[in-house]
Amino acid sequence: MQSAITRPRRGPAARRTHSERPGDARPAAQVRSRRDLAAEPEADPEARSAALARLEAVLFLAEEPLGLRRLTEVAGLKDASETKRLLAQLRELLQSATDGFRIEEIAGGYQFLTNPAIASWLGRLRKPGHIARLTPGQLETLAAIAYKQPLTRADIDAVRGVDCGEIIRALMEKGLLRTLGRQDSLGRPQLYGTSKPFLQILGFKSLSELPRVDG
Repeated sequence: MQSAITRPRRGPAARRTHSERPGDARPAAQVRSRRDLAAEPEADPEARSAALARLEAVLFLAEEPLGLRRLTEVAGLKDASETKRLLAQLRELLQSATDGFRIEEIAGGYQFLTNPAIASWLGRLRKPGHIARLTPGQLETLAAIAYKQPLTRADIDAVRGVDCGEIIRALMEKGLLRTLGRQDSLGRPQLYGTSKPFLQILGFKSLSELPRVDG
C-alpha cells in the first residue's frame, strides 16, 4: 500500500508551529495589563509631593513657630485648608517613635522640634536654653507675670515685695517679656506680659496650658 504523501505547507504558516503567534499579533489586553503592572514600581508610602516637600522645607528652616497664613504664603500653597491637610499628612509620616523630629503646635504656630527621646544626645551639642540661665529671682518674676499678666512694674514689685526694675529689664533683653501697651491710669504706666518665645521655650500653644496653681 502506498503511503499518503503530505504536501509541504507554503507561506508564513509553514514556518511556525501551532503554539507560535504571527509576528504582527498583539497579546491580549489582559496579558498586556499584567505586564504593565509588573513593570511599574510600587508606590513609596513615604514619598512627598512637591507641595508637601516645600512645606517640610519651610518648617525645617523656620527659627520660630509659623502660623497657617504664613506657612501657606511661604510654601506657595493654595489656602489654609491645604496647609492643614499637608501638616496632618507630614505629622503622620513623622509619628514613628524612631523619627528624629516632630511637628508641634506651639506659641500660636507650627514648628519642627526634636524627638524628646533623643534629648540626652542633643544636649551634648546644644548650649543650655534661656530658662536654664535664669536666676531664681528672674524665674519667680517671670512666673508671677505669666500667671497675672498684664502687670505694671508697680504690680510686679508688689507681688514680689522687692524692686524688680533690673529683673524686668533682663527678661526683656532675653526676649521672654514684652510690653502690652499702657494702663489707663495716672501716669499711664507700661503693662508687661510674656512673649511668644516664652511659650516656645516651654512648648505651650497658649497661656491656657500653664499648670494650674491653687490659691
